[in-house]
Amino acid sequence: MLKVGLTGGIGSGKSEASRRLSDRGAVVIDADRIAREVVEPGTEGLAGVVAVFGDEVLRADGSLDRERLGAIVFSDSEKLAALNGIVHPLVGARVAELQNQAAEADEAAIVVYDVPLLVENNLAPMYDVVIVVDAADEVRLDRLTGARGMSEKDARARIAAQAAREDRLAVADIVIGNEGSLEELDARVDEVWAELSARRASRAR
Repeated sequence: MLKVGLTGGIGSGKSEASRRLSDRGAVVIDADRIAREVVEPGTEGLAGVVAVFGDEVLRADGSLDRERLGAIVFSDSEKLAALNGIVHPLVGARVAELQNQAAEADEAAIVVYDVPLLVENNLAPMYDVVIVVDAADEVRLDRLTGARGMSEKDARARIAAQAAREDRLAVADIVIGNEGSLEELDARVDEVWAELSARRASRAR
């Protein structure tokens, strides 16, 4: 099994790259999706978040108001660390479970771990290959304020709360530049998939 860590700053297009790798046959384990699952109503994770941040981070239906929570933590490093301390262990346990399932299903699988905070949490050594989806900060800002409708203040706060661009690039084995069209992204993902397939084949020899 080839373990691939995929990361990129918010607004880089990492999710687009992840979907395209899945289309080409990768088993994708999405840490963001898992992070949402572990704080669904009735979970240990949501109870932990409410214990620290109060009922104000809940919607009327009892679900987590992720936007409100984000506004609180992304401008306060201590609160962000407190949130990560609740969520990350739960995410790690679920990722390990999914990894074992993937290995049992296909021991030669290319498993892509879509991990937004791979660099921030020093996770690069866990993977055989680290892929960074890269775009300039101003490109990402335009995407966040345009396509996602964030205020510029919130967008800049979220970018600032993540690793610097140069820190992500420093751990990359493969870089997917993503400042152009989706067609250009498709072409680059084709190249990357061919490289990952070659690496897997060489490991099997």
